[in-house]
Amino acid sequence: MRIRIQSILLLIMCLIACSSLAATGNNQKQKEKESAKTIIVSAEGLVDANAEIYKKDKGLMIDDLRKDARRQIIEKAVGVYVDSSTLVENYTVINDRVLSKSQGLIKEIIKESEPWLGKDGFMHILMKAEVYIGDVKSAIQDLSKERRISIIKEQGNPKIAVRIFVKDAERSSDNIKERSSVAENVLKEHIKGFGYTVWSDDTNSKDKQSDFLIEGEAKFQRLSHVLPASGVRIEKFVLTSWSVKCVNTHTGEEIYFNNKVPQKKSWNSEDAAVEEIGKMIGSEFSRDFFADHLQQPSRIYQLKLTGLPDYDTAELFKKEFIGLRNILNVDFRNFQANGPSLFEIEFAGLRGNFNTVVNEGILKPLNAKVGANAFRLTASHGDVIEIAYAGKGKQELLKAMEEMPPASLVQASPERLKEVAKSPETKKKVEAMTAQLSTTTPAVSSAGREAVKNF
Repeated sequence: MRIRIQSILLLIMCLIACSSLAATGNNQKQKEKESAKTIIVSAEGLVDANAEIYKKDKGLMIDDLRKDARRQIIEKAVGVYVDSSTLVENYTVINDRVLSKSQGLIKEIIKESEPWLGKDGFMHILMKAEVYIGDVKSAIQDLSKERRISIIKEQGNPKIAVRIFVKDAERSSDNIKERSSVAENVLKEHIKGFGYTVWSDDTNSKDKQSDFLIEGEAKFQRLSHVLPASGVRIEKFVLTSWSVKCVNTHTGEEIYFNNKVPQKKSWNSEDAAVEEIGKMIGSEFSRDFFADHLQQPSRIYQLKLTGLPDYDTAELFKKEFIGLRNILNVDFRNFQANGPSLFEIEFAGLRGNFNTVVNEGILKPLNAKVGANAFRLTASHGDVIEIAYAGKGKQELLKAMEEMPPASLVQASPERLKEVAKSPETKKKVEAMTAQLSTTTPAVSSAGREAVKNF
């Protein structure tokens, strides 16, 4: 008897160990899957061509130029999860533990321009690379735990709306479908079980819209059979088809869809059928599904820049956009002299008020480079941004674009400025550009605007 009990205990222990190993294996696979996620990032590398250290060693200058480009690529990837102001405030810590690891975080250098010496005194290079975004996030999370600095952007719980439509093959035509509150309520309880917010889909207000909309449709058929012996009629409800999709309401992207023809599914009542439909649709979604899709690393916008005098000037703006921290990639699509020039811009880690991102991440640096209030945000609707240039004439604008330091240095940390601006003449140019910041907005109302923005 004792031997039998010991054998049973040994068997139980083996089962627990196997279960633990399986769970560990699944966790490891999930980590590997997360680490394999990548994004494409473009950036501009800079070094001070007038620095004494480079006058004797041109090879070192090119090495440092490529090193700065790789570092900027990682910095942009970090910007997916970290606000610009937080990155600057904690630059030394993030640089030591994350930005310096470009060798391990960059999967592949996709494209690299020829280095060139600009009239601004900097050597420039453009670089595009594929980055392990999962590893970037992991590095930041580890850093946050170790240093107890809350640096990762908080998205908050996603808001999810649901719509479930049910068709009865006998009572409804193909063009008529009914909302099922029973199925919807079951699905809502499933979502609330994740700790997420169930949101109404009855409002058209963009400020109050949900993050996701789950929409399902099911069709069932009523079957009846009379028992010959007793004459009792038995009714069954059979699910003949169902479909489900999930839409990211901010982008309109269908991030999930599925169609199924269930086999041998039947219920004794209509209420039981629609309740089960809600459970079946809910089983398609997990807690991590929404969190992963809500924290997409980027979003593409169409930027219309009006008022540029010629094509060459517009090309210079493409270079400026590539250097800005909030912008991962840029494509120059169309040009029209003094009319709208179209840029397709991929922004990093959008959260909060996007107009604020445009003002702080694009307009402020460009206005500091070209002149106070030369650029203004004139419209922002959907995925389209409209910016108007109403500053200097063609020659003055071209001179500022070529001779002033890159606008990206307006966003740079003091540590990076020390690295890329070494000579007295280059430092003077950077200081002159950053001095423009105080004139880009009327100082008298800045306190009021800040209060409203944070209210």
